[in-house]
Amino acid sequence: MPSQFGAVQLAHEFLAAHVREGDLCIDCTAGRGKDTAFLCELAGKSGRVIAFDIQQAAVDSTKALLAERGLSAEVHLASHSRIDEYAEEGSVSAVVFNLGWLPGGDHSINTRAETSIEAITKGLRLLKKGGIMSLSIYYGRDTGYEERDAVLRFLRELPLTEYTVIVGEFVNRPNDPPISVRIYKG
Repeated sequence: MPSQFGAVQLAHEFLAAHVREGDLCIDCTAGRGKDTAFLCELAGKSGRVIAFDIQQAAVDSTKALLAERGLSAEVHLASHSRIDEYAEEGSVSAVVFNLGWLPGGDHSINTRAETSIEAITKGLRLLKKGGIMSLSIYYGRDTGYEERDAVLRFLRELPLTEYTVIVGEFVNRPNDPPISVRIYKG
């Protein structure tokens, strides 16, 4: 395993094990488009991928990556808290979040606990039985500690009868390494 193995690789392994051709998937934080493109590849031409970001630069970057790879997704300049406007309850196979800031972007523009927890709550309702949610929580520098703590508190309260939540940390990495979360809907 490479020493730079990280949250993206963990998320992609998780998604690859569960997303199938024809699935409906949502990328709640499109960022530079890597997760959106990966979901498109997994869901295939018969699947549907919806992506959200609040920054025009992220939407543009995601659309450019999709075009470069010959992939198609619905990419919206909107908050992830609006995901329930784009899919029916119980219809989604996978929901992905990268909480924090746009890679290479302005760290003062970042996800916030209130809208992230709202989006996670809605995403869990949208998941079909057997569906999954992946969260990579980036929280270092001047942003994200409050969001990290609030999201982890929220996840601890999810009903055991409906969800299995696994939280993984990179314990031998310095500073503020991302936290990887996997959620299974039973």
